[in-house]
Amino acid sequence: MTFISLSCKGLLVCALGMAGAPFDLRQGFIPAVAYAQGVDETVNVRVYQQASPAVVAIDAGDSTGSGSIITPEGLVLTNAHVVGGASQVTIRLADGRQFSGRVVGYADDSLDLAAVQIEGDGGTFPVVPLASGMAQVGQQAFAIGNPFGLQGTFTVGIVSRIDPERGLVQTDAAINPGSSGGPLLNRRGELIGVNTSIFTTGENAGSIGIGFAIATPQVIPFIAAVQNGTASTVASRQGQVIQEPSPITIDGSAVADRLDSNSNLLPDNSYFNAYTFEGRAGQQISITMSSDQLDSYLLLYGPNQEDLGRDDDSGGGRNARLDITLATGGTYLVLANSYGATEQGPYELSISSLGETAYILNEGGVLNSLDQRLADNSLYEEYLFNGQQGQAVTITLNSQDFDAYLLLIDDQGNKITENDDYAQNSTDAAVQIALPYTGQYRVIVNAYDQTGQGNYQISIR
Repeated sequence: MTFISLSCKGLLVCALGMAGAPFDLRQGFIPAVAYAQGVDETVNVRVYQQASPAVVAIDAGDSTGSGSIITPEGLVLTNAHVVGGASQVTIRLADGRQFSGRVVGYADDSLDLAAVQIEGDGGTFPVVPLASGMAQVGQQAFAIGNPFGLQGTFTVGIVSRIDPERGLVQTDAAINPGSSGGPLLNRRGELIGVNTSIFTTGENAGSIGIGFAIATPQVIPFIAAVQNGTASTVASRQGQVIQEPSPITIDGSAVADRLDSNSNLLPDNSYFNAYTFEGRAGQQISITMSSDQLDSYLLLYGPNQEDLGRDDDSGGGRNARLDITLATGGTYLVLANSYGATEQGPYELSISSLGETAYILNEGGVLNSLDQRLADNSLYEEYLFNGQQGQAVTITLNSQDFDAYLLLIDDQGNKITENDDYAQNSTDAAVQIALPYTGQYRVIVNAYDQTGQGNYQISIR
């Protein structure tokens, strides 16, 4: 696993010498953070003001959703499952105007896309421009839609993952029922994807931070087909299925199941079933999915919805296998999927334990007012361990009481690395590194702000 540092305390000068010496903060640390927040807020407001006039609510009778106006003449891009088999829908603009819309095209059965032409004299319509090229992991992402009938709802997140082969963008920007068909935008207000589906925990549940959009490079050929009259006018996309995950244990026993029309759908029209299991920090596991009728594909998500990996054929032939050491304890999510669209058939899924990682240190502690404080007045404790040059170590700091912050210091007082939130939507910290020297190292257990204190668990393995 790669741990990404999202550190505001990256502005720290870790002039830490021997035990107990304080850190120094560069002058202007707090104003710099406040300035960054101000910039983000300005971008949010600008993106919404620019794009929201061109985002519409769609009522197709049995279903509702969202869409983006992409031409001044009123061509609307949305999901096929939003319009279903309807030939006429109702389009409601952000300014309150309402029009009839004629469904003029569907993508083939591998893409959940449809196009609707606004009818009537609406003048020149505002548009959402299309981005050129594929989105990038880590960039800001903005979603506008009609979740639960609340038109014009705006949410903010990042691009969590790109699957270029399938043309999918994964995001943690909240996408909820009714947001389907709406735009996923970059900071310039350009469409980088069409929001299509979320993974959730039940039919009436909302976003848990795993949403999918069809990437713009996949969308552009469909728009061209609509405009030149070659797009299909017959719906082939089935409705969405919301299937709750099933529990599975780490005991090596195989669960027999199948992918078919009763399974969930990803935006590329591939079926998947979902499973959850309880894991422990340092536990080494192997997840396998095998089938003689479909090309198995596995996806794994951590307790904080972080994407931990995916696999196609590592199990031999068309079977999938993921081997991983779990960084933290908690509930993990496995998606048993097929590589190709609409593949159906039986499969077996199992999770086996490969053993436990040997710990250098694994113990609990408490940050309280009796502990030492850094220059920013945040509490900290420290731990020592000996390591060898090139040795791979993973250090994890978990707490349910405070926002954890972790630093690794060498025996000369030099900062080696640091981390605040090891994954999006997580306040735990973790670092993974090959040690640069042979010698003694110091791990600093810290609260991110002045008020943080309480119980924690620190592990080095």
